[in-house]
Formats: sequence, C-alpha cells, structure tokens
Amino acid sequence: MKEGKYLFTSESVGAGHPDKMCDQISDALLDAALRDDPNSRVAIETLTKTGFVVVAGELTTKTYIDVQKVVRAAIKQIGYDDPDYGFDYEGCGVLNAISEQSPDISQGVTAGSGLHKEQGAGDQGIMFGYATNETPELMPLSISLAHKLVKKLEVIRNAKKLKYLRPDTKSQVTVEYFNGVPKRVDTVVIATQHSPKVKHKTIYKDVMKYVIKPVCGKWIDKNTKIHINSTGAFVLGGPVADAGVTGRKIVVDTYGGHGSHGGGAFSGKDPSKVDRSATYAARYIAKNIVAAGLAKQCEVQLAYAIGVAHPVSVFIETFGTNKIPEAEISKLVVKNFPLKPADIISHLKLKRPIYQKTAAYGHFGRNDPDFTWEKTDKAATLRKEANL
Repeated sequence: MKEGKYLFTSESVGAGHPDKMCDQISDALLDAALRDDPNSRVAIETLTKTGFVVVAGELTTKTYIDVQKVVRAAIKQIGYDDPDYGFDYEGCGVLNAISEQSPDISQGVTAGSGLHKEQGAGDQGIMFGYATNETPELMPLSISLAHKLVKKLEVIRNAKKLKYLRPDTKSQVTVEYFNGVPKRVDTVVIATQHSPKVKHKTIYKDVMKYVIKPVCGKWIDKNTKIHINSTGAFVLGGPVADAGVTGRKIVVDTYGGHGSHGGGAFSGKDPSKVDRSATYAARYIAKNIVAAGLAKQCEVQLAYAIGVAHPVSVFIETFGTNKIPEAEISKLVVKNFPLKPADIISHLKLKRPIYQKTAAYGHFGRNDPDFTWEKTDKAATLRKEANL
C-alpha cells in the first residue's frame, strides 16, 4: 500500500462515446445469439465513423440474427436518434463482414473435440481481477465516481431534464489519497456533447447542480478543481467527431488504472473466451477475499493456455493488507472457486443474453443480479476456513 499523500486519476466514458458504442453493438449481437442458442460462439468487432458501422468477426450459432436490426436497435437505445446529431440509427449504413469460427479454435473449446476431453480455454492469456474496501461496492473510488458521473448525465438526458444534452460524454476524477485511503476529490473533469444553441455558462451551472454535486458532493470541497467542457464547446461528437472501435476502453471497463490488466477486451466475446469469463472469475475471487476480511485490497491473476482447462497459474497479491499469508489465501481460492472455463461459465451462469448492459459504465461494481461475478457468496466460507 502506497504511503503518504498522493493523487490518482480514473476516467470513464458514456454510452454515446464512439468506442463504447462499438462495445455495445458487439455485445448486442452476442446477446442476440445467446438468446436462442446459449452455445453460440461469438467474436465480433465493430467499427464506426461518420455515417456507417462495420461489424466483423466470427459467429457460429444455430439461430438467425438480423444483423441490421440488432445494430440499429443498439444505436437507437444509446441515443443517436436524431439526424441533427450527424449520426442516427436510421440513416447510417451497416456493413456486415461476419464469418464462422475457425474449426481449429472450435475443437479446443468444445468438450471432447480437441487434444483434451475437457472444455479448454478459448485462447492463451492472462486475466486480472481486483477489489478494494475503499467503497461499498469494493471498487476504487476514482473509477466508481467517474462511472456515476457519466451515468448521471445519461439519466438526465433520457429524462429530458436538460434538453440540450447529446449522447457523447466523458468524465475524469482525481482522488487524493493518504496512506492508501481516499480523503477527498481533488479534480473533476466533465465533457458532455450539447446542442449549438446553449451557452457554456449554462452547461457549467447545470452540470454542477444536477451531476457533480449529487454524485461527488461528500468528496468535494472549496479547493476541488472543476473542469466542464473545458475547450468551451462540445457540439460535434459521436462517430462524426471520432472513430470508434470495439475494445479501446479496457481500463474504463475494469478498475480505472488501479491494479493490473491482462490486455484482452471483453465485448463481442462469448464466455468460452477466457478474456471475458476468467476476468469475471478473477473479480469474483478478489471481491470475496476482500469481503471476507482476508485483505483490504486484492489482485488476482489467472493465466491459461488455449485448449487447456486448468489455469497454468493462479497468483494472489494483497499489497501488504492481508490478515493471513498469501499462500494460504491461494490455497483457499483453488479449493473454493471455479477456475476451469466450463466451471466458471456454469457457476457464474454466463450463457445468458446479459452482455449489452455490461458494455457501458463498467463491468464491475454494479448492483445488478445479472452480474453474478459481483456476488460475495463465498465470503463467509473463506472467513470460516481462514479462522477469522
């Protein structure tokens, strides 16, 4: 745990950010496949720019998917429903470049088809999970607040409380820590797309009143620095202003820079891909360790080889906050948690069409019953077996 006073910053982006649009479109197609065929194999990437969306990748499923319909519905739900924004769900082109999954990959992740009898990992790779006791949801404060700020902007826009707001948004929160404990918010940055008819001073006043104070009120003080649309205007946004691609906001998706990241993106991937399922499992493990009181802070690394069921390594880091030796925590993890891909998928019930909503505002720290990796149902067992 870092000693003394220091600042740490995390950022988030709203559902209307071009990269997040692509994540949601990819996951909307995944959900469409899983809805009728839970065994679908999906690996879809999306690209968007002015006037068009490209979906590409691999898909093997027994169901029919109307790709055009799914993509346009996702764009409409995000909020691009007006041609005045420069991009809208009815007027954009949708290009489809999806093919079937490689049979070489398929046999490695299908039980009994490859070199091994068990379902193996869909790829090699390293996955990380993280938890800290600094917030009730056991997430870092900086990313938790950053997510809540852009989510609040979406809620206000959908309620038409501030009619000039448009879908593209970003936030950034700098937290002042002392000996690893958050003390105050040092800086808040908000960028929100808006109509050309509203003045900057109106946006500043409204965002302070309806967004920043309700979300960050207890953490800000007279010395907190606030930057709202600090260029002076944010009229041109979304895919018109910036290209979007699936998987470019992986730190936003996880812990805002706290802990480590394996590098693999989540969206558009079915749970046979350990980039997604094992990262969820690692969060599940880390959160239960912290919830059990075994440590105040925990990072879990899982590593896999393609086609092989057992992880090649399980690593626990508690940053000096552990109540029992880390070696003992590792033994408890191996004993009590699902670690093989098939076991993770079964235990966390990952073959459900739940993924589009994970693709904005973070995959972790969310109070939603579908986010099974957020449960702390193993905490009591860990506490008992650790004799705490």
